[in-house]
Amino acid sequence: MADGETIIAGIVVPSTSPLFLSVVGLHVLLGLACTIAGLVAMLSKKGRGRHSSFGTIYYRCLLAVFLTAAGLSVARWSEDYHLFILGALSFAAAHVGRSALRTLWPWPQLHVIGMGASYILLLTAFYVDNGKNLPLWRELPRIAFWLLPGAIGAPIILYVLRQHPVIKSFRRAG
Repeated sequence: MADGETIIAGIVVPSTSPLFLSVVGLHVLLGLACTIAGLVAMLSKKGRGRHSSFGTIYYRCLLAVFLTAAGLSVARWSEDYHLFILGALSFAAAHVGRSALRTLWPWPQLHVIGMGASYILLLTAFYVDNGKNLPLWRELPRIAFWLLPGAIGAPIILYVLRQHPVIKSFRRAG
C-alpha cells in the first residue's frame, strides 16, 4: 500500500478503506460470475434450459455489478462517472433484451441486440478501467479500450442476426 492506494495483483486500487476494498472485491467476483454466465448462455442451445438459466444468472449478476459500480463511482465520481454510465447502459440493454423475451415482444432480434450490447458494454467498462494494467492491453492506445470490445462484438451480433436458425425462421414467418 502506498499513499491512499492498495495494490492487488499488480492493479492499483485508489483507496485503503476496508469498506471500499470490500465493495471492490465483491464487484470483481460478481463481474467474473457475470462474464462467465453470459458466455455460457451465449454458447448454449437457445431456449429453456442452460441458455435461459445462465441468462438469468447473467442478468442478476449484471444488476449486482451495476449496483456495486454505482456505489464505487459515487465514491470517486469525478474519476469514475464514465464507469457508472457504461454500467447503466449495460444493464439497460440487458433489461431490454430480457424484456423482449419475457413479454413475448414479436422481435427476437431485440433479445440478441440487447443482450449482445449489454455484454459488449460490460467488457468495455472492464477494459476502460483495467486495460492499462493488463498484459498486451497496456501496449494499446487508450481509445482501443473503448472501441475493441464493440469492434469484435458487433460483427458477432450481426452474424447471429443473419444466420441463427431462430432468427431466420422468424424472418420467414413474418
